[in-house]
Amino acid sequence: MDEVTLTNMVRIQDKQSGKILVQERRLRYPGIAFPGGHVEKGESIYDSAVREIKEETGYDIKNLKPCGFIYWDNENGDKYFTFFYQTTDYSGECIGETEEGKVFWIEERELENLPLAPNMEKYRRMFAKPELSECYCRNHDGDWETFYR
Repeated sequence: MDEVTLTNMVRIQDKQSGKILVQERRLRYPGIAFPGGHVEKGESIYDSAVREIKEETGYDIKNLKPCGFIYWDNENGDKYFTFFYQTTDYSGECIGETEEGKVFWIEERELENLPLAPNMEKYRRMFAKPELSECYCRNHDGDWETFYR
């Protein structure tokens, strides 16, 4: 049976300043990304996003708006999904840093000058274009083909 991995990523924006919350990942997929993580057994995708944000940033989030998903279809049959959400509804205190990496607020335009995590440009496109619901990535002879819908 093919392995299916479910993950999430959340773009949090501050209503007053317009800044976005990012994480400088150190472990898997190093670089600047929006926080998120894996769905655990018995957990909904939405609930996993809420839990991951609490663990990685210290913030409690709610009223998450779905922004589509990306689907990686590997040649070996394994599938990897990341479901995207965004919100401006958060509370609590930022913990600043975990073993996953440092968490901080920036102006969105600053992302252009920072070392982004792999595939972050694909992810940002999904958040920026509400008409998109899916990004499908297929490994074809060692190269990734990407299709947006």
